[in-house]
Amino acid sequence: MILVTGGAGFIGSNLQAALVRRGLETVVVDRLGSDDKWRNLAKHPPAGIVAPEELDAFLARHPPVEMVFHMGAISETTARDGDLTWATNVELSRKLWDWCADRGARFVYASSAATYGAMAEGFEDEFSIAALDKLRPLNLYGWTKHAFDTLVIRHLLKASKRPPQWAGLKFFNVYGPNEYHKGSMISVVKVKHDEVAAGNPARLFKSDVPGLADGQQARDFIWVGDVVDVMLWLMDKPAVSGLFNLGTGQARTYLDLAHAVCDAAGQPRRVEFITMPDKLRGQYQSFTQASMDKLRGVGFNGQFTPLEDGIRRYVQDYLASGDIYA
Repeated sequence: MILVTGGAGFIGSNLQAALVRRGLETVVVDRLGSDDKWRNLAKHPPAGIVAPEELDAFLARHPPVEMVFHMGAISETTARDGDLTWATNVELSRKLWDWCADRGARFVYASSAATYGAMAEGFEDEFSIAALDKLRPLNLYGWTKHAFDTLVIRHLLKASKRPPQWAGLKFFNVYGPNEYHKGSMISVVKVKHDEVAAGNPARLFKSDVPGLADGQQARDFIWVGDVVDVMLWLMDKPAVSGLFNLGTGQARTYLDLAHAVCDAAGQPRRVEFITMPDKLRGQYQSFTQASMDKLRGVGFNGQFTPLEDGIRRYVQDYLASGDIYA
């Protein structure tokens, strides 16, 4: 049995689909709510769905869980409820770590590139107290993800009991199908597609960094299928543990992204620059690029989807196809 927290969410449901295609029994920990989030699971139903408030009782029954993929989190970069975000992103993660350590289950969890903050020195996934102490996340979400990464290394340094395999994945900017419930945190690709499909120009934030031209803000955008491939690779490599970046290793500009969306939608390349909202100023990463040497160094040799190819696939196979769910 494979347990996927957040398994009805964006990355979690894409992972859950891949696990079902492998013929594995999956149990999802999530809430479906009263909207269309259930459709993220419609093509690949799990063996069971456990509400988050029922997780303790489920784990107390000692289910035969081989591996936990912990994707569930409060992931809004604008989150303001510190107590709830800490309880969800740190304490729940700690609980699952301890449970996996006690039961001999393997544990893969979602960290985030938001842990880096506005790093000027680069995005190196060095896993040491000294390296983690240098990080300055820009928001509550990034800070809680960073706090759990730090908790993990302190556990390991104390020779505490640990899961037989553990991996934290610092996701960069993931895009692809099944993200439609995410509201303001939906990917830029989906937002730009909706603008362009409505006959409008793609709107991008003006640069708030002196010397950086509008549209030249750059991020490491990664296709959700590539993220799933890495997690499946980890599943097949039980000897591999560590904290790893998960991006493509290649930053691309927002202007590149907007042009790729226009091209995929068969629309002219029209872009409009707008003023960045005050709530994002000081919390906006103008550049991210994953160093992928560490993951490559432990043997992952898969290829990542180029931005134009991933956007074309997302737009043409999902957003414009009449069937938007994976």
